[in-house]
Amino acid sequence: MTTPLINRLDKRAVVFRPPGPDDVDQWGQPTEDWVEVVKLWAAIEPLRGQDRAAAAQITADVTTRIRIRYREGIDRSMIVSYKGIEFEILYIIHPEFSRRELQLMCKERQ
Repeated sequence: MTTPLINRLDKRAVVFRPPGPDDVDQWGQPTEDWVEVVKLWAAIEPLRGQDRAAAAQITADVTTRIRIRYREGIDRSMIVSYKGIEFEILYIIHPEFSRRELQLMCKERQ
């Protein structure tokens, strides 16, 4: 029996999007700072062994899977931050298209 998703979401992470043309600083100048989209609970799983080998067939850069509850609006232009570590979203998987969870296949940003 597998553990329900909700029991695995034990890390508090933040999703950011790149700044858009309407994002300005206090002086009205365009900002280069990433904009917080949402704080959420996530399961952050470094890929090892067979999982990493399977992911490497898609791309050698996938190092981490981040599982979150299903949420509209998450896309590949965004990053996920956890304890100062930033993860670039490379692929988004919708398991069984059930609208229950998203799996974000990521690589750690340097």
